Amino acid sequence: MQYLKLAETRDLPRIASIQNPYSLLNRSYEVGLAEISCREQVGLLAYSPLAFGALSGKYLNAARPAAARLTLFDNYSRYSGPGAFEATAAYVQIARKHGIDPAQMALAFIRRQAFVTTTIIGATNMQQLADNITSVKVELSDECIADIETIHSANPNPCP
Repeated sequence: MQYLKLAETRDLPRIASIQNPYSLLNRSYEVGLAEISCREQVGLLAYSPLAFGALSGKYLNAARPAAARLTLFDNYSRYSGPGAFEATAAYVQIARKHGIDPAQMALAFIRRQAFVTTTIIGATNMQQLADNITSVKVELSDECIADIETIHSANPNPCP
């Protein structure tokens, strides 16, 4: 806010966006910055929207697929705690209940937020890239959103 004010009063370039983590497992951006993003038209470039791929469900039950991010970077533990696994399993279950690919549901949720300008996706193969891109066609039903919010209320931000 201070920089925005300086940019206005001193004719400086205005901030156009901010890059922060944002996913179903880390919605802490909503606490204070989302309102500023909307009010000041400074959109979020959401990074790690799939939580290092955790929200695809591929790490459930202690799985470690070859060449996957959390397999390659096993010291990265933000998305590997008990709360993360519990919430991830619940989100994957919601996606399956609604007939949606879990990763596409996670991306569709991010995309529908008014403060999000874009997501910064990371894919380790062409199929993941194609799936991520086609997630723009996924629209979440009100029931799906309600299910997501129920999980979030029970286990908010397990991976800040």
